Amino acid sequence: MSSREDETLARAAVAALTRQLELTPKPGLPDPRDLDARTTRQDHCALRWSAKALAPGLAAMAAAARRSGGPTPELRGELGAIGRSTEHSVALAGGGHRGALWALGLLVAAAALEPRAAGTDVTAVAKRIAAHQDRRAPRRPSRGSSVSAKYGAAGARGEARAGFPHVRRALDALAAARSAGAPEPCARLDALLTVMSTLQDTELLYTAGPHGLRHVQAGARGVLEAGGTSTEPGRAALRTLDDDLHARAWSPRGSGGLLAGALFVDSLPVAPRSPAAAA
Repeated sequence: MSSREDETLARAAVAALTRQLELTPKPGLPDPRDLDARTTRQDHCALRWSAKALAPGLAAMAAAARRSGGPTPELRGELGAIGRSTEHSVALAGGGHRGALWALGLLVAAAALEPRAAGTDVTAVAKRIAAHQDRRAPRRPSRGSSVSAKYGAAGARGEARAGFPHVRRALDALAAARSAGAPEPCARLDALLTVMSTLQDTELLYTAGPHGLRHVQAGARGVLEAGGTSTEPGRAALRTLDDDLHARAWSPRGSGGLLAGALFVDSLPVAPRSPAAAA
């Protein structure tokens, strides 16, 4: 049975995913305008509803991490089993969020394992968990793993085993935009575009190939180079990119899941430093 702390972490993760879904306009990703399921074949209301179905599984992952006491192979296997069960529950609730579940599950487990960790310390703990193989995972290749093998992309597993570098980049982008006085929605959109600008998104590689991936990365960089989404030139570039991706039916879903992970890590309280550490 999960504790109150585990349930709090799960609610924070679901809230982070919901904040990601609420952002608009998100190029190629579902947002509040997507009542007609334009690009992703999944409407916004259904995705918000199914996001709530992640909570029990995420709480169970946090509880498993707390029981384990360390980033062990056994914990990695238990997280995998809980994740597969949670995927089934989410499918019954409408589907979606598979990539977000992978990232959020590891980050929630890391936060439970090291309650005083925040920011990049959380991603470092998640890296230690992801370093182990899930020996009970199905042997059949997934679409993401097949694309990763074909194009040499890191994929979701590679991202986790590297310590979620794009979550860290998103956190840096959030901090920079806030320091520059950008409104919070713009800071979050800039963080999303920062991820999109460099991530080897396997979903994009599957639907659009390497040329399409480079096209999306260049478009995201163009928005940031125009000044970001808090400026008029940046907003104009964002509208152009948004129209382009919707017209092509290209969806950078991997970037959306990693932004949700960054928003979760960003929401964690920063533990006060001890007098000895501050000296």
